[in-house]
Amino acid sequence: MYLYHFGLGELPFTLTPNTNFYLPLAPHNEALAVLSTALQTGEGFIKVVGEVGTGKTLLCRKLLNEIPEHFVTAYIPNPYLNPDELRRAVAVELGVKQAQRMSVQLLTQRIQTRLLELHGQGHSVVLILDEAQALPEDSLEALRLFTNLETETRKLLQVVLFAQPELDQRLAKTEFRQLRQRITFAYKLRPMNANEVQQYIQHRLLVAGYKGAELFPVAICKKIARVSQGVPRLVNVLCHKMLMLAYGQGHYKMTVKLLKAAVKDTESIEQGSNKSLLVFSCLGILSALFMAYYTLVVKS
Repeated sequence: MYLYHFGLGELPFTLTPNTNFYLPLAPHNEALAVLSTALQTGEGFIKVVGEVGTGKTLLCRKLLNEIPEHFVTAYIPNPYLNPDELRRAVAVELGVKQAQRMSVQLLTQRIQTRLLELHGQGHSVVLILDEAQALPEDSLEALRLFTNLETETRKLLQVVLFAQPELDQRLAKTEFRQLRQRITFAYKLRPMNANEVQQYIQHRLLVAGYKGAELFPVAICKKIARVSQGVPRLVNVLCHKMLMLAYGQGHYKMTVKLLKAAVKDTESIEQGSNKSLLVFSCLGILSALFMAYYTLVVKS
């Protein structure tokens, strides 16, 4: 690989959500602030929605790593579960013994007993579901019923949903109006802008141990932002491929040619991105020609 070529300690642009590479940019900081505020209220559903690759799983792991100690978390990374499987998964996460062998009625009682026990010990319980758009419809209803468990003063369980926009489309249906009303806080995770993409690329290189001259010039970062539409996962894919291509050709600086090759090799980049990259390059050429004309004709 290219680690030795560029003097890197580790791969800077892997697709695995690694909190060591977390950069507190505005969209992610805002989302964490919403989550923190919502968890302090102790009630209802909390929803964070974002397009594929915008960093929802990274946020989820960041939340799990930094949530205050008095919270007990039940984390379900793959919620494509029917209601019975969902109940048993929650019970296992909460430490209910022999959860896989109980009847549904007994399991529900044991979950409530466990929640009351944790409440009595001063804990708040949070159920966190990643990829929540995959929940079957009857499981969404089962999830709503979970939040009916309460004392006279507060809910025994909060639910945090990390999901793609498809979840909003599903919740817009009439049969889910009760669940919609229980979503007390929601945040839509936006892609990065051009300045944030530049910060993101430089930050990941720094964390990976890079100490050399500038690898990704500002102009290249702006072009990467344009073709990736600011989606972190696509930025990672493009930067990784550019580094591989540069290593293969013996280069130490990223160029438009390398970016075009990376874009061409990436199926998830829309075909229009190649055109926008070409337009971006043409605009740069036109700007240079205009400046040359201005210098030669106007000033003379």
